[in-house]
Amino acid sequence: MNNLIQNQRTARTMDIVNQGLARRYRAEKRFRLYGIVAIILSMIFLVFLFISISANGYTAFQQTFVRLDIHLDPEILDAGSLADANYQGLVKQSLADMFPEVTTRREKRQLYGMVSNGAAYQLQDYVRKNQNKIGSVIQIWVPADDDVDMVIKGHIQRDVPEAERRVKDNQLSWIDEFREQGRLEKRFNTTFFTAGDSREPELAGIKGAVTGSFYTLIVTLLLSFPIGVAAAVYLEEFAPKNRWTDIIEVNINNLAAVPSIVYGLLGLAVFLNFFGLPRSVPLVGGLVLTLMTLPTIIIASRAALKSVPPSIREAALGVGASRTQMVMHHVLPLALPGMLTGTIIGMAQALGETAPLLMIGMVAFIVDIPGGFTDPSTVLPVQIFLWADSPERAFLEKTSAAIMVLLAFLVTMNALAVFLRKKFERRW
Repeated sequence: MNNLIQNQRTARTMDIVNQGLARRYRAEKRFRLYGIVAIILSMIFLVFLFISISANGYTAFQQTFVRLDIHLDPEILDAGSLADANYQGLVKQSLADMFPEVTTRREKRQLYGMVSNGAAYQLQDYVRKNQNKIGSVIQIWVPADDDVDMVIKGHIQRDVPEAERRVKDNQLSWIDEFREQGRLEKRFNTTFFTAGDSREPELAGIKGAVTGSFYTLIVTLLLSFPIGVAAAVYLEEFAPKNRWTDIIEVNINNLAAVPSIVYGLLGLAVFLNFFGLPRSVPLVGGLVLTLMTLPTIIIASRAALKSVPPSIREAALGVGASRTQMVMHHVLPLALPGMLTGTIIGMAQALGETAPLLMIGMVAFIVDIPGGFTDPSTVLPVQIFLWADSPERAFLEKTSAAIMVLLAFLVTMNALAVFLRKKFERRW
């Protein structure tokens, strides 16, 4: 009788357990499904972002050029004063000769606006290098105006009413005539990579911003890496374990989560207002980004030091090495790959930052390419911010193209970090 009661109780318990197991399995399946949906949604948004940026920006890597027949009039081009010659007048005269029916002032202004203002500078360079051509008629390819470029690339619709587009009907007819005569051509846009910023979209490039980013990151790397590694080594290997050390560690962790614009305000107050350093220079930008990057490097370096097995330290101390020799000769070399990985990730974060640099004046319009750490400059993310705020349609594609270049740099730096981790990683 007792055995029968015991068997019935056991059967009821198993039923309860089976019902609970089925519920747990269903919950586990739902949890997996949520994770898969989250990953799929993330991938969809990421792909949509890349497609959107690429669709808007790939056309910026090509530029429209116009072929002009220009008479290098010796009466205008005096060999003794070529720098002061009226090259813009020669370009306008070439266009006027092609369309003699254009007589009114308004139409002439529209006709002369078909080519870029940079055509005069390009012609000046040509004449300076080929002075023997003075007196002859030359054919030269000059950049088209950004509106003409937009028409050729299909970004300005021809079938909308004239009042609703920037290019007028007579300009469209001149573009068609250029095409029929073979005077229009799309080429790789080298200006985008070799020129600084400009008010004219067809003359604007990213070289100044990329150079400014380079100098800024050099300052950041030279300061943040040794300081961050030294702080991590001291806190992990030499600092006494007491309340003050705990306070420092907690604050370092908190600083990693501080909004980046706060570091910009700190740099504005300390480096510009107190020390009087110049505005808009890579030196100050690098100092501000150093403050922002240090917590990331310290945390990553400490994690790398913790990953070294205690047996390495004990073995070194056991054969008579001092504490400094143990750290410098054994622990630090083994932790260095992890430290480098954290540093590269910190540099990638600094490369994409904009907010702290806006506070120290690196948002100024600067045309010249910076030649040093104290020359006025901007950085690539700020350049993107400036172009995104411009009303011209041509700056939209340049904004997307600059984002593509910035993403390429970020992906390359992260890939380098992964490569270093895989190459020098040691499993204990």
